[in-house]
Formats: sequence, C-alpha cells, structure tokens
Amino acid sequence: MILLKVTRMRFALTFSFGIFWYCLALLPAFGQEVKIELGEKEIPLNGTFTIKVTISNEKIKSYDKFPEIPGFQQQGVSQSSSMSIVNGQMTSTNSIIQYYKPTRQGNYRLPNFSINVNGQEVKSPGMDITVTEAQAQGGQRRGYDPFDDLFGGGGRQPRQEIEYIEIEDDAFFATSVDKNNVFVGEPVNISLAFYMSEQNQAPFQFYEPGRQLEEILKKLKPTNAWEENFSITNIQPEFVDLDGKRWIKYKVYEATFYPFSPGELKIPSVPWEMIKYRVARNPSFFGSNRLEDFKTFYSGAKVIDVKPLPPHPLKNEVSVGDYRLFEDGPKGEVQTGEGFSYNFRIGGEGNITTIQTPRKKRNQRLSAFDPNVRQQINRGGGRVSGFKNFEYFITSNEPGEVNLANHFEFIYFNWKQARYDTLRPQTIVQVVGESKVNESISNKRLGGIYDLIEVESNKLSNERLKSYFSIFINVLLGLAILVLLYVLIKKRNG
Repeated sequence: MILLKVTRMRFALTFSFGIFWYCLALLPAFGQEVKIELGEKEIPLNGTFTIKVTISNEKIKSYDKFPEIPGFQQQGVSQSSSMSIVNGQMTSTNSIIQYYKPTRQGNYRLPNFSINVNGQEVKSPGMDITVTEAQAQGGQRRGYDPFDDLFGGGGRQPRQEIEYIEIEDDAFFATSVDKNNVFVGEPVNISLAFYMSEQNQAPFQFYEPGRQLEEILKKLKPTNAWEENFSITNIQPEFVDLDGKRWIKYKVYEATFYPFSPGELKIPSVPWEMIKYRVARNPSFFGSNRLEDFKTFYSGAKVIDVKPLPPHPLKNEVSVGDYRLFEDGPKGEVQTGEGFSYNFRIGGEGNITTIQTPRKKRNQRLSAFDPNVRQQINRGGGRVSGFKNFEYFITSNEPGEVNLANHFEFIYFNWKQARYDTLRPQTIVQVVGESKVNESISNKRLGGIYDLIEVESNKLSNERLKSYFSIFINVLLGLAILVLLYVLIKKRNG
C-alpha cells in the first residue's frame, strides 16, 4: 500500500511539473498578439490603401508576402514601433504597413487572406474597396485614334508613322547629408531626392517608387548605425534654390542615422529609374504625341567621418544628444511616510530610444521605486526629437528639506557643445511631520534568527547534554523504522 501511494505521488508530481513547463513554454505565444488592420473602404484615385499588421510584446522577425489586390499596385512597406513601462511591466507594439496605389476607378474586392507573422497565422476577412474619381492624369493611350472609328478606315490614305524624339532633360537624383563629421551617437540626416529644374522641358513620371525604394534600402542602410525612418508615403514637390537656380525637389526617402562606432559611415551610390517620355517630332491632333521610355539616374556616394567620444569613465554608457530636463514634482509640503510622484523628463534632439534611466545616488532619507517609463519620438524638419519621461514614486521618513539633486542625475554627451554634461533636478521637497524611521524599521520583518528572539529562553543550557539527547532520539527512530520494515515484510511473506 505504501509503495503504491509513493508511486501515485511520484506520478502526480511528474504530471504537475510537465503541465508547469508546458504552460511556461506557451507564455510567449500568449504574450504576443497579432492583428490586421485594413484601410478605408473608399479612397480617391490618387489616394493610398493600407494593410497594417501589428504585433504586441514581440518584434516582427518574419512575415509572409502581403496579398495582391486587383486594380492596385504595391507601393512599398514601412515599419513603426512603440514602447511603455508602467508599474515595472513593459508593453510594446511593432507594426509593418504595406501601401497600395489604385490604378483605376471602380469597385474592387480584397478577398480573405492570411499572413504568417513570427510563425503565427493571422487571418482577415478582406473587404470591398471603392476607388472614386481624382484629378485627371496626364497622357493618353498609345496606338489608338478615336477618329478611326468615327470616319472608318475605308478610303483614307495610310497615316505616316509618328517619329518620336528624346528631349534633353535638366534633372538629377542625389543623396544629401547635413553633416560630414559626427561623433559616435550624433544624428546625421540623410535624404534621397529627384531634382528637376523649372526650365526642364522633358516630361517625367515616377515609376514604381515603392518597389524601387525597397530595393535601394537593402543597399543603403548601414549596419553600424541606428535608423529613424521618416516614412515618406507621398512624394510631394518642394521648391529649392541650388547655386542660384530654381529646382523642384521630390524627396523619396529621409532618415536620421546614429552611428554605433567610430570610423566611416558609408552611403553607396544607388540607382533611381524614372519614366521619361519621348515626344512626337511633328505633333498632330490625331494619335499619341508621346512615347513612354525609361531613364536611370544614379546618386553620388557619401562618406561621413565618425569620431569617438572624448575620454570619460562612462564613455561607453552615456546617451548622446542635445537634452534638457523638465520636472514635475509636489507643489506643497509632504508628510513623512507619505509618498509623492516625481517626473524626471529628458527632452530634446537625439536618439530618444537609447536614453538610459537617470542614475540614483545613495540617500538614506529617500526611498524611490523603479520608474514608469513613457517616450515620444517626433520626426520632421530634418531632425528627430522627443522626450523620455521617468515617473517615480518617492517616500521619506525624515522631516526636513529634501533636494532631489542629491538623489538623481543624468549624465550625457552634448554633441552640439562637444562635451559631457549632467542634468540635475531643481526640485526641493519640504517634508514635514514626525520621524518615522524607527516605525519603518519595526514594520520590517527581519526573519531568520530574529524571529526566535521573542520565543527563545535566555537561560544557559548544557550543549553536551543536548548532543547526547539528539543521539538517543536518532537511535530510537532508527529502531522504530527497522521494526516497521520487519512487520511489513513478514505480513507480505505470510
């Protein structure tokens, strides 16, 4: 009977541990949530339709190809991410967005589809999409003359074949950088744009910019730098002056890079293909007066020199940026033992994601829990800015004036001033009331030997006698076990 119970207990423990480890292995699967968001049901012909895949608490490591949509053309992919820490729990979302450009008006159906993201299949029921009228697009169909149907072909003299010529263009494709020398971690803005002078007579049109950009970024993105992509989805004209000449600039890509290590940040030469129309030498009212052709432009390569940070004990740990400190603390007096919230917000220009938690100095008068973290990143005007907010909950058990500058500090390298700097709080908290240091100590459970102080006798005892008594008890227990085994064996054989 005893052996049977032991066997059952062992099986139950094994089964329980198996369930435990199985559930533990499934935790990541439960932690990550994948969803698909579809764009608007009705868009203009010059608008954009999107399919967005968002995953929670996990990076997007792999995903299937997005579905084809009848009447639409894929225009490239962009990614975005966000992160927050509340009460010590970090949550994050990562998204990937596929853009589609309609090719003609009408009603279209996006059928139901599924996408495999990080090995997990997520399904969408699809939807009906209506493409409405937009601004008229240039160009006519080639090789068709509507007056052929009006007059008929009979009796007409054969029309001469149209001769198309190429017009010399005044355009180029270029990579632009705002700096040629930077420190490690200092932002450098990079953009790709197609330029066309106001006097240009050659007709151009963009050709599959999304697909081209996707291929370009595979070559362009350096491996030794962090990228903050400005995610340009609509190519808009911008007028600029270069060398005293007026140009129309069409920016197709913009990002800010933050180099990880000293050396060189290399931006290679990349191609950009445009539709360039050849025009009829003798334009006529009948037929098409231009013929579609292609021309490839090449940007120039760029090399940015990356300098190491000056010597400092925290050289490999500090953040790099042009930052300021914004505080939000208690407005009045604080009672001893009662907590208060304090926000240490670091804002400015730099790689906001890499901003580290402020350093805490040792201070016996204050007790601060790990902060809740919130960040915001803004990309625009050729720079990346934002803030990272650390919300602390602080308590003090001693009355008096508490200067938070003696408790927190944020050391960073200011690339604009080329020196290390420290942000310290200006907030001073007035703590009033009675001291609660002793009360705080008494409320803490010391554990171990301290738990026995109240129950143990303070009389001297004979340690040798205790040793003899322990030996005697062990001998009796051993004899009892032997007798029990003898009885069990005898019953089993009898």
